Amino acid sequence: VPLAELSLMNKLIHTSLVESDQHVEILQRDPSSPLFSVKTFEELPLKKELLQGVYMMGFNRPSKIQEQALPLMLAYPPQNLIAQSQSGTGKTAAFVLAMLSRANANEKYPQCLCLAPTYELALQIGQVVRTIGKFCTDIKVNYAVRGNRILKGMMLEEQIIIGTPGTTLDWCFKQRILDLTKISLFVLDEADIMIDTQGLSCQSIRIHRALPTSCQVLLFSATFKEPVRAFAERIIPDPIVIKLREEELTLSNIRQYFMVCQNSEEQYKALCNLYGSFTIGQVMIFCQTRRLADWLSEKMSRDGHQVATLTAELTVVQRASVIQRFREGKEKVLIATNVCARGIDVQQVTTVVNFGLPRDVEGEPDFETYLHRIGRAGRFGHRGIAFSMVEKETVELVRKIEEHFQTTIKQLDPYDMDELERLAA
Repeated sequence: VPLAELSLMNKLIHTSLVESDQHVEILQRDPSSPLFSVKTFEELPLKKELLQGVYMMGFNRPSKIQEQALPLMLAYPPQNLIAQSQSGTGKTAAFVLAMLSRANANEKYPQCLCLAPTYELALQIGQVVRTIGKFCTDIKVNYAVRGNRILKGMMLEEQIIIGTPGTTLDWCFKQRILDLTKISLFVLDEADIMIDTQGLSCQSIRIHRALPTSCQVLLFSATFKEPVRAFAERIIPDPIVIKLREEELTLSNIRQYFMVCQNSEEQYKALCNLYGSFTIGQVMIFCQTRRLADWLSEKMSRDGHQVATLTAELTVVQRASVIQRFREGKEKVLIATNVCARGIDVQQVTTVVNFGLPRDVEGEPDFETYLHRIGRAGRFGHRGIAFSMVEKETVELVRKIEEHFQTTIKQLDPYDMDELERLAA
């Protein structure tokens, strides 16, 4: 799944902050300089209109990354910043607050520029600006994205511009309707996706070079690996870096079992036996193909289960809607192909079923996909349980997975109801 799609899905489904115990690291050019953190939004130099907007978003207190990043973003003199943390930790709300704070409503020209890698992500950021800025009625937003045509010679009066690099370049250098020399705050969102997408990093760097040296630069990324670090160094001189240590997916807190079945019908019977033995709150079932996912969804629905299906032919918005309904408990079972195996967190999931093991094109175990699939059941330190339904000829794949991860996957008899009930207890 393209990184941009995962990012958009996470922006759509994270209506509240993800609680995290991860450690926040701060790297700064002057270690002797004092750093400030906040525990409430009231401690920040925010207008009352912005505080109202924050509470409308459902944020009662800052997240870990916001505690450290917001005082730096809003400081005078302005400071350049790189903030790295996973989706759902409040990065977008943080830089939106910075833009709305820096924008002067009395000046009718663009002062804040935010770049995102895709049209959809730009619009989603705009939605956050509209929500948090609902009571800042004099601050306006425009979008430098495909399809938004501005007549040549027109002067932009909106204080905040959100766009994609290609169209923004067009507005600056071809149409000359966006004056970069007046921009005082430049935000680059999803830097890791910018680097991953051909052309976007060069366009972003070209835009940055035209900004005044006094312009504050904020760069945001879900990762801070070497390509991001190198890209950041070309964009920002001597930034302060705030990192939320990446959570490593681990199998240590997940009990793993496998059942040998003759075919899909037998796998389905085994699944029904599992469902009958366990008090399962919400379960994710992974299938290797869309056809198998559709077949399983139809059978489970016919047997009275509340089922949602997540496959690649759905649009990003449709996928986000399916995940959101599942998170809210409207469906108890989510059947998915590998589109959902990584990047999506549903905290109440404690059970994962592999309806067949993930395999690569050569028929060997796809270790990374297996890790991300069953890792859904052990998020945020929770104990989880994972079952794999395998056919007789693929038992050797189970042994290879055990060897690769140095883990134990116990065999269960799918028809031994006493054993299943003992396990459930």
